[in-house]
Amino acid sequence: MSGNLTDARVERKPKLFETIVQTLRSQILAGDFAVGEKLPTESSMTGIFGVSRTVVREAVAALAAEGLVESRHGAGVFVLDHPTRRISALTADMGDRISQAVNVLEVRMGIEIESAGLAAQRRSPSQEARIQEAFFEFERLLHSGEPTGKADFAFHREIAAATNNPFYVEILDALGDRTIPCDRNSPWYSVEVLSQEYLSGLQREHLRILQAISAGDADAARDAMRAHLQAARDRYRQRLSGQQAGYHQRASTETQI
Repeated sequence: MSGNLTDARVERKPKLFETIVQTLRSQILAGDFAVGEKLPTESSMTGIFGVSRTVVREAVAALAAEGLVESRHGAGVFVLDHPTRRISALTADMGDRISQAVNVLEVRMGIEIESAGLAAQRRSPSQEARIQEAFFEFERLLHSGEPTGKADFAFHREIAAATNNPFYVEILDALGDRTIPCDRNSPWYSVEVLSQEYLSGLQREHLRILQAISAGDADAARDAMRAHLQAARDRYRQRLSGQQAGYHQRASTETQI
């Protein structure tokens, strides 16, 4: 990692309501709350999250602005039928086939290459700081030996948010962090994607994306994101080739017996 880039890190802790929004959003899109179901009461959420009523109200207002919930006076907060829930339902049932992983990557390439370019052009200083924070959180987790999947997804999500077009974020949220192979919850998780070598390679790819966005270079940002996602696709192909080689070796051994 570049010493200068590390020195330039902007320290910013997420606001309390942002953490609640992220948690509830993930649960809603994952189907933990059904359409029409009522969220826990305001007083319950203050206890669950250990925050004030004001913070809970901020979080609910943010979710309502996204069209995920609706606050009904005197009745509570209810989950709405949001289009991204349908995409989430598809990704929740896509199994562990590598062919599905390649399909998801194709969709991500269609979305994230352009979102990287737009982020380079449109990001605000605070949005750029959040992208950088997600990058360094991945780095921290990598060096401490902790799972990096959530930070990886956060890096991509902050880039989508920096486009200032909410649809990029909505689609990425719908696909969810299960699409990140180095997340233990991913259907395409494997021992290889938790290796230090693999994760360090991902981080080098992330660095090139971050540097291009920070420089305001839209073309370089698109190229860096394209290279990152194409590398992910190539890694899946290598796994398929490994499976073929393994089968060939087993078949040859059985023939000799």
